[in-house]
Parts: sequence; structure tokens; C-alpha cells
Amino acid sequence: VRQNRVPMEGGESLEYLTFPLLERTGIVRHLFTTRLGGVSGGEFSSMNLSLDRGDSRENVLENYRRVARALDCRVEDMAASHQTHTTNIRYMTSADKGKGILRPRDYVDVDGMLTDEPGLVLVTFYADCVPLYFGDPAHRAIGLAHSGWRGTVGRMGERMVEAMGERFGSRPEELYAAIGPSICRDCYEVSEDVAEQFIEMLGDEVAVPGKGPGKYQLDLWLANELILRRAGLQSSHIAVTDICTCHNSGYLFSHRASGGRRGSLAAFLTLKA
Repeated sequence: VRQNRVPMEGGESLEYLTFPLLERTGIVRHLFTTRLGGVSGGEFSSMNLSLDRGDSRENVLENYRRVARALDCRVEDMAASHQTHTTNIRYMTSADKGKGILRPRDYVDVDGMLTDEPGLVLVTFYADCVPLYFGDPAHRAIGLAHSGWRGTVGRMGERMVEAMGERFGSRPEELYAAIGPSICRDCYEVSEDVAEQFIEMLGDEVAVPGKGPGKYQLDLWLANELILRRAGLQSSHIAVTDICTCHNSGYLFSHRASGGRRGSLAAFLTLKA
């Protein structure tokens, strides 16, 4: 993961993260936001991109404008997911531009999005869950998905690979993927019934016994990587984060670290013209 800074007015800088692996595909522009470089205050400080957590709409829209400058696009080009921890995936077109940010969505329960239309910017939201980025240089198509534990146990990564194959003819070995900043194993304690679902699906390395009885530490980074590899992606085509939202809650929003008092980070992905 690479850290990037773009100067903004007032002497501050927008700080965001990128994946060199995705940049090397040559077909995408992308970023993952941090908390730094926005105008929101208090628990939303400062780069909050959620319009439904109680922050002022004008602050959030100014934050979007700043991201748009970094991405060399317009807020009007962006289309946002409607995340409810499903594995539902929607094909997005230029007709969706602005939805979920500047105008209402006409879709619900969408945790994954695909497009092959250049200039449309896909947007998904995070505060511990896993961002999954996909690029297919051979067919010039992209995908972006939100995968918390429910999405991961539902194999969202594999669902995205299948959906890109059906829609664009993407072959797994041609795809590139990045697993973005999210909660790490040391910070993510889950109950035994959750851990058992992962162990049954992926093996006992993805969830290790925790500090107390019936508690486990779940490795969502490894789980998503294994799902992508089993779906046919080459290991050399998968970038895995090493940045934990919970460990770095001053730098990245973390639901768990903040007890739910927080803004939202966002992943942005667009296909170059």
C-alpha cells in the first residue's frame, strides 16, 4: 500500500492510499481514503464520506469534492453502493452517476458493483470491513465490493469473479485484485459460531482461539485472499493490505475502536478512458 498526499487549500493535505499492483494494470484510477484532509469535525474528523451518520451534508460534499480533485474526476461522476452485508452485485452504467451522493439511489442491498464504462467512479464505504478492488486489463472492466464477515463467509470475492466472468468474459487468471485496509486478526474477536463457519470453509488458519472461552481471532485478510485464490486468481495478482483500521483509528475510521462513533472511509475505483 502506498501513501499519497495532495495539497488542499488552507495548507492541509488530503492523504489517501493506493495499491501499486492496481496502478500497474494501466486501466484504473483508484484510492482508499484516510481520516486526513477533510473538513468534517468531532467524531467525523475530518474526511468523512458518509451522508447518513449525522455529519453535515455540506461538509461531506466538500470532502467528496476534495477526493474528486485527487482522482481528476467530478463528484457528479460518482455512484455509491447501498451496503447491507449482502453478496448482491450490480452492473453500473453512466446512468447511475451521482446516485447515493448527489441524488437518490433507485437500488438497495448492493455490496458489490461492476462496470466497463470509463469515467464512472464506483464508491463503497468502510470502517473495519474489507474493501475488494478488481481490475481486468484484458476486457477493460472493473469491480469494487464491500466484504465484512458476512460478505466474506458468503464468498463475496468469488461472487465478484463469477459476475465479471458472466458480464465481461473475464477469466480469473487475468484478474487483478486488492484487499484493502480493514480490521486485522489481532483486533477482530468473534464468537465461536462465526469462527466455525470460516474454519469449515477455509481451514483453521483463518480463525485462531482467542483470549477467552468461545472466542476466536478472525483473519479477514487471509480469508479473502484464500477465497480469491480458490476462485482462480494468481497469487501474484493479489495485493493484501498490511494496515489495520482498528490499530490505526486516528488515521482510519474504525467502528470497533470508536464504539460506533465515527465517520466512514471510502474506496473509489474508475476505469480510465
